[in-house]
Amino acid sequence: MKKYNRFSARASLAAVGVHMCRLKIWESVSTHVQIKQKKVKHEPLDKLLDEFINILAGGQGNVEVNTRVRSDPALQRAFGRTACADQSTVSETLNACDEETVEQMRQALQEIYRCHGLGYRHDYDLRFQVLDVDLTGLTAGRQAEQATKGFFSGKKNKRGRQLGRVLATLYDEIPYEELYPGKVQLEQSLQELLVGAEEVLELDQKRRRRTIVRIDGGGGRDADVNWLLSRDYSILVKVKNWKRAQKLARSVTHWYPDPKVPDRQIGWVETPHAYVRPTRQLAMRWLTSDGQWHYRVLVFNLTDEMFFELIRRPMPNQLTSEKLLAAIVDAYDLRGGGVETTIKGSKSGLGIHKRNKRRFTAQEMLVLLAQLAYNLITWVRNLLIEKVPFFQRFGKLRMVRDVFHITGKVQMTQQDQLVTIILNRDHILASPFYEALKSILADDGLRLILRKI
Repeated sequence: MKKYNRFSARASLAAVGVHMCRLKIWESVSTHVQIKQKKVKHEPLDKLLDEFINILAGGQGNVEVNTRVRSDPALQRAFGRTACADQSTVSETLNACDEETVEQMRQALQEIYRCHGLGYRHDYDLRFQVLDVDLTGLTAGRQAEQATKGFFSGKKNKRGRQLGRVLATLYDEIPYEELYPGKVQLEQSLQELLVGAEEVLELDQKRRRRTIVRIDGGGGRDADVNWLLSRDYSILVKVKNWKRAQKLARSVTHWYPDPKVPDRQIGWVETPHAYVRPTRQLAMRWLTSDGQWHYRVLVFNLTDEMFFELIRRPMPNQLTSEKLLAAIVDAYDLRGGGVETTIKGSKSGLGIHKRNKRRFTAQEMLVLLAQLAYNLITWVRNLLIEKVPFFQRFGKLRMVRDVFHITGKVQMTQQDQLVTIILNRDHILASPFYEALKSILADDGLRLILRKI
């Protein structure tokens, strides 16, 4: 059988594409999604796939479809494409997406997540599921639909939209995301986001009782806390009302120094605010630059054992108030390494804040494609870690920028079937990538070789 070689700047990503095709991940999208657009040269879903490959290849804008995907035929073949559409026609396909198309894409992502997501297969009898919920701003121009003035960190008087995310923290997976107008805050979207996650994860009452929801002050209204408690969630939430926080902090009889944050003090609220179900409440305070105390209160219904499970430390035989309070604030602070870190990873690694479409539904489709890319990268990294723990330290940026950009050659048959991928052994990550995936790709019918290019 006659074969030929093609150079690829992303030979490692081509290997990922072959594995993705074997898992039939894009087939779920093809089954559910129908875009109302006439075919000229490429099917609408094929153009959507081109954009998805562009995201995985590190494209920060739609225009990079031409430079990252269209210029790399070997990469196209790896993902099942025989050619790549021009970025302008890809953009037209995104603009052709409507609310029905977006909902179909959500159904496809739900099917994919239930098939491949570790968070969906979580053992609720063994340990608690942990869900972090947050919103992040995505700035956009004045012409963008539903782009309004709102809170965009570090950017005053900017317009944009808000992206709501539910993270399955133990697994670094996104079961549910939703795009909102720029003025929407977490207090207006929290319940909708969690209901969406409940559907994807199939959280019945029994599973909700074994699920911890961790939220910052944006979701700390009384109505939201009571809603969470009434649905039997275990919660760790910062109270939104700062005046109430000041009032509750007055009942603290003993302040303890926070061992991790030198200027912060913590203490039990002796007269907690009443919610629909019993809770415990902890106050925090620290001095501001003008010498005034700043107060915040955490409300929770977790047991002592659950906090130590969250921070992954054994519970002391002699548990003092000081040690317990420290464990509680540690458990809350870990959200910074959870949902906040994943949002940073999506922005730096997947460029979710760089790709802007005027039509709101087109932007929603881009968000959903990035959500699928995020989860796929997590699953690929899990495969790498099984063989080479070195990859544990890699976030989304390093996966896209470094791991997916190992150069090499792709050997194909005359029928454009990939048979061999030769990685450039001079690339610092080529050897560990080869060791981690050579046996897995062999099951996909693909030879992985390490050689000087």
